[in-house]
Amino acid sequence: MAVSGASGGGQALSLDTLVRFRRAMPTAAAPRRLPVPEGMTAPLGCDAVAVPARFGPLVLPRLPRVGCVYADEAHWWWIVPSDSDYALRWPESVRYLTGAVVLDAPRLIHRPDGTVPYTPPIPLYLALCRVTGTTPTWTDQLSA
Repeated sequence: MAVSGASGGGQALSLDTLVRFRRAMPTAAAPRRLPVPEGMTAPLGCDAVAVPARFGPLVLPRLPRVGCVYADEAHWWWIVPSDSDYALRWPESVRYLTGAVVLDAPRLIHRPDGTVPYTPPIPLYLALCRVTGTTPTWTDQLSA
């Protein structure tokens, strides 16, 4: 392969050089699951609820029980049981992440006592609605 310069001349690049260039290029973050801390189990599977970091400290004291919480500069993530989005319309600024798959590399900032990593989803939902000024809305009729 030849690369042309401003003068119109070219310089041949070897395949090894091209591979080194590719390896040196920054890559997009690979999706990964939030880890369940050692010694904990997730019998109901794991999803995550992501909120802008500015809401995290406002939500935390409103919860009767808090599971694993991860954070970085931009977001806080709460681990909830799988399918905790059923019949809930989460506030606009909140992201529900099936499988707790994130692109970021947050750190664990809260680990509960016990063996399960979950924050109860309904109290979390109501606390998030409260701090975001959103009226709670259920999308489907709930049946017993």
